[in-house]
Amino acid sequence: MASIARRPDGTHRARFRDAAGREHARHFKRKVDAQRWLDEMTAAMVTGQYVDPAAGRLTVREYAEQWRAAQVHRPTTAAHVETMLRRHVYTTLGHKRLASVLPSDIQGLVKRLSADLAPATVGVVHRILAAVFKAAVRDRRIVASPCEGTRLPKVHRGRIEPLSWEAVQALTDAMPDRYQALTTLAAGTGLRQGEVFGLTVDRIDFLRRQLAVDRQLVTMPDRAPYLAPPKTQASVRVVPLPQAVLDALAAHLAEWPTDELVFTTELGAPIRRTAFSARVWRPAVRRAGLSGVTFHSLRHFYASLLIRHGESVKTVQARLGHASAAETLDTYSHLWPDSDDRTRAAVDSVMRGSADSVRT
Repeated sequence: MASIARRPDGTHRARFRDAAGREHARHFKRKVDAQRWLDEMTAAMVTGQYVDPAAGRLTVREYAEQWRAAQVHRPTTAAHVETMLRRHVYTTLGHKRLASVLPSDIQGLVKRLSADLAPATVGVVHRILAAVFKAAVRDRRIVASPCEGTRLPKVHRGRIEPLSWEAVQALTDAMPDRYQALTTLAAGTGLRQGEVFGLTVDRIDFLRRQLAVDRQLVTMPDRAPYLAPPKTQASVRVVPLPQAVLDALAAHLAEWPTDELVFTTELGAPIRRTAFSARVWRPAVRRAGLSGVTFHSLRHFYASLLIRHGESVKTVQARLGHASAAETLDTYSHLWPDSDDRTRAAVDSVMRGSADSVRT
């Protein structure tokens, strides 16, 4: 349903109705231009690429909030996405209409964020924003995503240097008595912080010398701490317990008996990450004479022990609960011993053999 009508002022009015029955019109000086526009709109509707110009009038903030409410995110992920959008996107682009955002606007946002944020964080913000605009394309609110082709700052991943055993001992000794077994557990099993904080007595099997990891403690500002599934399905695992860890856990439970969470605050409440970091962890790191040590450093220490004692990539992956062996190798490949020597030996076995054959 399209037509072109000549108006009294000599211009040509082209109009058509979309699939919803709404009429759209534009005026052109030349009839050929009006026909070309009608042909483009007709082709777009036939191929399913037509986008109603009015559909992109929602602001970035309005559409992003609709998108966010429809996502099946874990509570912690949902909170993280909300924070990233509110802090880093809405202040700059939130008021702009979806259809008016240009690739140069996205590139400018990345440039501004790069002045204050780490490259990895800038990448996270961009991925979230790109997901919003990708959804807008699928919803036929815009023709194409302005996030396509954005140049992001390079993320330089430094090599992990695991803590020494002496450093782990010093850190454990510097912790308050109530949290020393917690430190030993993390260093001796590689559990993530939420997995340690969410460990309950019924998940420890002292007879089989193992513990089941199938939950973590989730702490969010607007609600009480609660137990939830771990980070990924691969994170659900059974971890063998060394005797040193078993002894530490037994001594801890004898001193602070419980039927539920193994580790709690002095008031018997679940441990919140932020409070633990500020009041317990960072002061202990300073007392131990260390710097730049995070709770995750204990996980790296555990991985380095497994690698040093000849465990395979698949075993290390399973113990840490990584989703893939590639993730394990990306993080710890430089820790596997003798890789340089094996490389030299492999090349020499061929090149020396060939040279000996030529001389013979």
